Amino acid sequence: MADNVLEVSDDTFDAEVLKSDTPVLVDFWAPWCGPCRSIAPVIEELAGEYAGKLKVAKINVDNNPKSPANFHVRGIPNLIIFKNGELQEQIVGAVAKQEIVNAIEKVL
Repeated sequence: MADNVLEVSDDTFDAEVLKSDTPVLVDFWAPWCGPCRSIAPVIEELAGEYAGKLKVAKINVDNNPKSPANFHVRGIPNLIIFKNGELQEQIVGAVAKQEIVNAIEKVL
């Protein structure tokens, strides 16, 4: 995983995501999910491009069932952008990088 992508868990989700001063893009994923693996390089690129303006985190839904349940995550990959602890944007499925950028720009 890239240096600027944070791995979060159910235990660290509140502190790292909901209480963050910076908007956070959270990638809900699982190792067995092909589309999750296909967008992983894009997520890492965005983490580098938006360093300092946006925190990028990943959470493995298999190991951390509580956080996805709290936000009604049913399908993965599922990208949710939080700002001030509130869900701002949600993208389900492997989408083009530009679609993710558009969602980020709306929140920033």
